[in-house]
Amino acid sequence: MSIILTEMLFKLEKCVSSKDKKSSQISKSTIGWHLDHALKVINSVSEQAIDSNPETYKSNFSFMRVVLFKLGFFPRGKARAPKSVRPPETIVETEIHNQLQVARTHIKKLETLPENAYFNHPMFGMLNKKQTVRFLEIHTNHHLKIIRDILKS
Repeated sequence: MSIILTEMLFKLEKCVSSKDKKSSQISKSTIGWHLDHALKVINSVSEQAIDSNPETYKSNFSFMRVVLFKLGFFPRGKARAPKSVRPPETIVETEIHNQLQVARTHIKKLETLPENAYFNHPMFGMLNKKQTVRFLEIHTNHHLKIIRDILKS
């Protein structure tokens, strides 16, 4: 199991009680929005990798992926969340906890997948298992940093 992702899930879980907090200087969205979105991404990406056919994986080069993965962060405010991973209007605490449980299961499953299990990212192309885990780490950390900044404000 990815130790980094597991630790990140614990950090996300600690923030659930602050789900309604918001700071318009940091983000247009509440902490709950960031929690829900980060978990939807973990679960959606994991499901796609779990359901992928490793035999159809094709390695591809993405300059943007190489740069951002090397830097280990995504710049703020540069991308819009796809509709499929956008949170609902009302964030429900029990739903976040349910998503956390599902995410823990998915992370365990990711570890057992073949190396060429993949997730097809709209900007980065096909990401193999290692790249998929790296993407999830960077994406989740991106939202954890925003949450931390909201909590500090």
